[in-house]
Amino acid sequence: MENQVNLAGSERASTHKSRLSKERMENAVKQLNEISESDYEKVMGLVNVCKPFRSIIHKTPDDYGMTDWKDVFLKGIDGVPLDGWYIPAKGGESNKLVIFNHALPMCRSGFQGHLGEPFSGYDNVEIDFVIQMKHLTDAGYNVLAYDIRNHGRSGSSNNGVSGIGQLEWRDCAGVKQYVDNHPRLSKMKVALYSQCMGGNSQYEAISRHPELFENVKCMVSPMVVSMRAIYEAFSSLQGVSQYLDLVDFELLKAGGWLMDEMTPHTAAPDVKMPVFMIQVKDDAWTKNPEDGQKTFDLLGSEEKEIHWIENTDKRFKDGYNYFGRHPEKVLAFLDKYMK
Repeated sequence: MENQVNLAGSERASTHKSRLSKERMENAVKQLNEISESDYEKVMGLVNVCKPFRSIIHKTPDDYGMTDWKDVFLKGIDGVPLDGWYIPAKGGESNKLVIFNHALPMCRSGFQGHLGEPFSGYDNVEIDFVIQMKHLTDAGYNVLAYDIRNHGRSGSSNNGVSGIGQLEWRDCAGVKQYVDNHPRLSKMKVALYSQCMGGNSQYEAISRHPELFENVKCMVSPMVVSMRAIYEAFSSLQGVSQYLDLVDFELLKAGGWLMDEMTPHTAAPDVKMPVFMIQVKDDAWTKNPEDGQKTFDLLGSEEKEIHWIENTDKRFKDGYNYFGRHPEKVLAFLDKYMK
């Protein structure tokens, strides 16, 4: 009989006194009545970061000569269907598995800004996660990669509105449950590669269901971020930083989570496994190094390290592509705990 996650224990008590205080709500309504049409369009652009378009599967393991891979069909613990790949290690399946997830608005293959709109509206660069899977399989790791809900080819949930981890943790838990119930994967050493939204989601899953992750050897955690840091940075770049109350108000109306609810900080102390964090030090799209350092400091791990990507402020171009270009540090970290 398959192991079952107890959903009754999944919804922990909120650490927030209220979702949106009366004072902030009143200020947001006042701002809504006074804001210009052009500034409101910018505010809604910020809100819609949490209702992303879907990236496409623009590459597969075949593009890099990986063999014997197959499509797999998973589900979140609430039943949302998830599409993924299982890619065995080069030369044949090994006893080491990396569960690989992705950032928003990406999918398991990466991001396609180089293909033009709508993708280039975010950034006109390609992000290639498949080459990263190639690095892993070449190094002797099997890879289980999947599209998080509302992304790629996976199912929809919450009308397409992301919780930047507050909803998507259910997928991390469901995928780990799949591994634990699989006749071969359940016997493997397991590591996590969990980035940005996927990292936030992983922290939440570990916090809510630590029993599922007790046997995980380590986690690589690139680009995890607090949405307040994202919204403060983006609103400043667009000249609408005075409207953060209105942003939260519109997030609430959209059926989403408030920016202070969408953070890895709350769950980070419950992450006890060894962690290798990667951050862009001067990231123009967030508030680094402060936000990344705070998350790192809050981690409950005794063994943890952080790598700052320097001499760039490009989150998409240089942050998410770091492992693809420079696999050495990531592979050394994994080898330390997986061998």
